[in-house]
Amino acid sequence: MEKKYISHSEKDTLSLGRELGEKAGPGTVFALFGELGSGKTIIAKGIARGLGVTDEVTSASFTLLEIYSGRIPLYHFDLYRIKTRAELDLLFFEEYWDDGGVSIIEWADRAQGRLPDEFITIRIDYRTETERTITIEYPGD
Repeated sequence: MEKKYISHSEKDTLSLGRELGEKAGPGTVFALFGELGSGKTIIAKGIARGLGVTDEVTSASFTLLEIYSGRIPLYHFDLYRIKTRAELDLLFFEEYWDDGGVSIIEWADRAQGRLPDEFITIRIDYRTETERTITIEYPGD
């Protein structure tokens, strides 16, 4: 199933993310796709809020992984700086899929075929400077 949303602001994107986080259960994986500055970290912040994370969620570009506590653990990956399969191997991020938490993978196009069998795809595309089209694809289609 695919759903499309028009976000008119960061607030809209946060709100959509919060709804997704509230519905997410253990083992949910969100794969985020979009250009630099499109709003991937904004929707990740919303998902975190929906999971009850109270810490400030920031881009994990320099650390590659940030772990947050909420009603269930949140594993926030950012693959922006990943260039090779060897760098990806050092993350061991497949081990997190079955760990009872929720995973968010920014720049999922750099996962080089390492995403789990089922994941929720979130594509964020520019419409205008402040508006985005957010397409969510759920597994099973």
